[in-house]
Amino acid sequence: MSAPAPIWLTEADVVAVVGLAEAIEAVEEGFRAEAAGTARNLVKTQLGWKDGSLHAVGAVFEPAGLAGTKTWLHAHGGADPLLLLFGTGDGRLRAVIEAFALGQLRTAAVSAVATHHLAEPTASVLAICGTGAQALPQVAAVAAVRPLRMVRVYGRDPQRRRALVDRIRSELDLPAEGYEDPAAAVSAADVITLATRATTPFLAADMPESGAHVNAMGAITLERAEFEPRLLDRCRVVAVDSLAQARAHSRELRERLGDEDAAWARVLPLSRLVADAARRPAGADLTLCKALGVGLADVALGAHVYREALARGIGRPLEPTRRLPPGLRVSAVDATKEGGSRS
Repeated sequence: MSAPAPIWLTEADVVAVVGLAEAIEAVEEGFRAEAAGTARNLVKTQLGWKDGSLHAVGAVFEPAGLAGTKTWLHAHGGADPLLLLFGTGDGRLRAVIEAFALGQLRTAAVSAVATHHLAEPTASVLAICGTGAQALPQVAAVAAVRPLRMVRVYGRDPQRRRALVDRIRSELDLPAEGYEDPAAAVSAADVITLATRATTPFLAADMPESGAHVNAMGAITLERAEFEPRLLDRCRVVAVDSLAQARAHSRELRERLGDEDAAWARVLPLSRLVADAARRPAGADLTLCKALGVGLADVALGAHVYREALARGIGRPLEPTRRLPPGLRVSAVDATKEGGSRS
């Protein structure tokens, strides 16, 4: 049977076919497949310069018969990420997916998965540090897996802080309060989510109260840091979405653990926690999940979006040229015209 024609899915298409609950299930399925050896992650590649940074992530997700890459350029004006999905059997393009909303959903879903496995079952107070585009989805993600009764918002900008508090109250129907001091915001918080672009750590090692779980989501490049590396000394469990990416791109972990394999042996892949159905160890002081953004989460969620789009007849058909048209050939370059051989 021939492969279906490839489709283009817009941001609106993505939002129409997937919600947060489905995103959490899809991402957890991706981590479970990684643990089983039927999914493999492409370590993130990135290049920075004075005007921005170029990124690429990807994965093979065998349960869906798909592989894909997501790429984007982050500049002062923002970013327009795209996820490309290919069939693993024939290499043919299946879909091009506009991936800003998808990225928000997958990042929130990773927090939800980590919180589900590592936070106290009765955790009810969340501190969200950061007021950017990721903040509201991050709150919704924790609310999806824990019975929140209060959200504490830390952000440096008073106007953005108030705006997020208002959105949490109106869109998520949760009580929320704003704080200008991170120590006050995380005091008595059961879950602390960091989603900032900070380059200087603002979460001191002694700030979280014993029993808390920390989702560190914002510092995804070496120039960024959100928590003091000494915080790791208090953590009974340190989980990462990708061990290879954490070793390459997490300044916080690298400063504390160095380059020795023995030091990194305590760091667990999130896929292992999912596969083992792990829960928070009794009496743990702190637990932490450090996420840098993995292509596996994008591709697993993209596979769900693609499947749902096909089932609902959503998406704009694409007609790429699959083969060279008859009679069209790529001419060999005459070496003499190029001034000789380039061997």
